[in-house]
Amino acid sequence: MLFYRIYQCIVMIPLVVVLTILTASSIIVVSLLRIERRSSYIIAKCWARLFCALTWVRVEVHGRENIAKGQSYIFVANHQGAYDIFAIYGYLGHNFRWMMKKALERIPFVGVACRLAGHIYVDSSSPKAIKQTMDTAEKRLAGGLSVVVFPEGTRSADGRLKNFKRGAYILADHFNLPVVPVTIDGAYRVMPRNARLPRPGRIVLTIHPAITAGAEGHDVPALIKQSRDAIASALPEAQR
Repeated sequence: MLFYRIYQCIVMIPLVVVLTILTASSIIVVSLLRIERRSSYIIAKCWARLFCALTWVRVEVHGRENIAKGQSYIFVANHQGAYDIFAIYGYLGHNFRWMMKKALERIPFVGVACRLAGHIYVDSSSPKAIKQTMDTAEKRLAGGLSVVVFPEGTRSADGRLKNFKRGAYILADHFNLPVVPVTIDGAYRVMPRNARLPRPGRIVLTIHPAITAGAEGHDVPALIKQSRDAIASALPEAQR
């Protein structure tokens, strides 16, 4: 792997840094100019695919037929590592906005770009902040967009599936939206939580059938279990 390490230092790292700055800057510009809302998503999608190509990571997708254009969803995915972002952004094939930690807003260029593009920063510091987060989510979903949430809350330290938090499911119940479980397999092998640089590899993205609400809405505890079981079903036994 010596050749790959040399490639990373001389070619990959400079290119991905420049690419990320250009992507964030482009999103800021199109957002400020109020250019058609798909523009920021398309720019980010291209960025994610180029990022994977430059780092020799292939992404394979199964189940894209389970989602329909124009339908709003709450996508819930397991969180194996940093490459979950690139896999979903580049290959989900559905316009969406992230629900992300408020702390990520401090990342230079990227934080501002995400805010202007309409991604939702989750602030749970007070009841007022939580309400503001819900109001922002409602505006995005009312406009026909979808949101993607990592219900584990943070990247897995060992690649294994962790317990799911309720936030995304309360949102789905509140807005009576279908929940789509998404399994990410391989991101942990490409770049574990504490790794500084990625390894070449393959990530498999499995989009499961949507879970729709009944006449009385979602049963949140049952919904959490059903979606977690679906995600686990496409993971190797050791990571379930």
